[in-house]
Parts: sequence; structure tokens; C-alpha cells
Amino acid sequence: MQYAIELFFDKELEEKLYNLAKRVADEKLSTKFLEWKTRPHITLACFNGVDEEKCIKQLKLFAQTHKQMPAYIGSLGMFNDTKAIFASPIMTEDMYRLQRELHKYMQDFDTTGWEWYLPNRWVPHCTLAMTHEDDEEVFYKASDLLLREFDYGAGKFTSVGLIKITFPVEEIYTVDLMP
Repeated sequence: MQYAIELFFDKELEEKLYNLAKRVADEKLSTKFLEWKTRPHITLACFNGVDEEKCIKQLKLFAQTHKQMPAYIGSLGMFNDTKAIFASPIMTEDMYRLQRELHKYMQDFDTTGWEWYLPNRWVPHCTLAMTHEDDEEVFYKASDLLLREFDYGAGKFTSVGLIKITFPVEEIYTVDLMP
């Protein structure tokens, strides 16, 4: 089974990002992202398998030593190969450090095949639309819609969670970062 550790936003910023994803569905362009039933997030790490109890224990320890931090969403981007459209955080040293340190806490778990989520190769993003299963034109229409409606967002990263990558996504455990 595949798992991920995700970084979650405060409720206001989460809602703002969710509403952008919902607009793509409301315009009947693509519903794929919403079908996964995941909340807006930044994926910090992915694993091929984990001992859930051990991972939860490590996640609790991690959260006890890491503070909430500002989250600034400043741009949109896309992965042309997967036809994913995403919001990009403005990167800070604190974000890079958080991700590197999380990997140290989770070093016993297999990251093979998840190279784009490793430290020094990470492309942090918050997916808003997944159009790879749709007609090619949907990618361009959804991109245009999101470009027109996107507005800078600011808030906080407030929690981290272990999710099981299933359809739909299963949120196993979420813990708040220190205030």
C-alpha cells in the first residue's frame, strides 16, 4: 500500500484553495481531483509501505518539535506530463527544513519510486485539477479558468497527516503542529 505525509493549511486558506478546485468541477471541466476526496495540501513525502503505528508515533514526535508556519500561495503551475494544475507556495527555508526533517523522522520507510518528494528534488504544490484522464482541451480550459480566478493566498500551515493513497484518499491520522 502507498502512503503520504501531507502538510495542511488553516481552514480559511484550505477553503480558498478548495473553492478553486470546485470551480473547475462546477464548470464541468474535470471532477477528478474532487473525486479523490482529499483536502488541499502540500505533500511532504510518499512511501511504498509503512508500519502505520510506527509512522503515527513518529508523526506525533515530529509535530511536537515543529511549529505552525506562514503559508503563502503565490502562483499557479502545471505538470505537463500528468496534466495536473496546482497552486504553488512561496518557498521559505523553514518549509525546506520541515520537509528534510520529516524525512529524517521517517527514514525507515521505503521512498523508492517517489524521487520527486525527496529532499533536494521536491516540487511543493497544492493540486487543484487533475486532467490527465480528460480530453486534452480540458487541461487548457481548466488552466485558463484558474489563471483568471486565482488570487494570492496567505494563511498558515497548521498540521501534518498520514494518508493512505487509495481512491478515495483515506486520512489515517492528523496532528497539529505547535502554535
